[in-house]
Amino acid sequence: MTTVVMPSPLLVDLLYTHTEFVMIRLTTPDDTIALIALADATGLFESEQLEELGKLLSDYFSTNDDNDSLRDGKAGRFWLTDDDNGVVGVAYCEMEQMTDRTWNLQLLAIHPDCQGQGHGTKLLRYVEQTLTARSGRVLLVETSGTPDFDRTRAFYHKCGYEEEARIRDFYTDGADKIVYRKVLSAQEGNNGMIG
Repeated sequence: MTTVVMPSPLLVDLLYTHTEFVMIRLTTPDDTIALIALADATGLFESEQLEELGKLLSDYFSTNDDNDSLRDGKAGRFWLTDDDNGVVGVAYCEMEQMTDRTWNLQLLAIHPDCQGQGHGTKLLRYVEQTLTARSGRVLLVETSGTPDFDRTRAFYHKCGYEEEARIRDFYTDGADKIVYRKVLSAQEGNNGMIG
């Protein structure tokens, strides 16, 4: 399957595969309610985590007034939305402070009705391509070690991420934090990218 990314001035990138069309775009303030509902629908977030998600989005939109900063490489964090006739996925990524081009994918979520259809893989690949085009060096992903995140961990393994660290009882007793790592390469980032 070949994915082609066609950039536009508004950073609305269209991904075409041999059978479908997917639009990945910058998240807008109007997406906030749908993104919180999406996170809630996964069943993986507690109510206080959903509140924190709302605060993160609010903070992002109140302090991020340069919508072209991702396009020109200045963004230190960004939100992307997979919009398939409605919000079906979201990714939030930020640069790790005091590092040499290390980024952390803080959130990747796909609505349960759309899981297993390639949306997560396409959104993750888009994040990787975006970071590689901006000379990102390493992408980290943190997730839980509990059984309800088995599918999440299998997804990252399938996408080429290796477990780099485990912090026991990080979230609460019995809930380890698992950190995955992937080295980004310039060759991978330009694969299928136009412009």
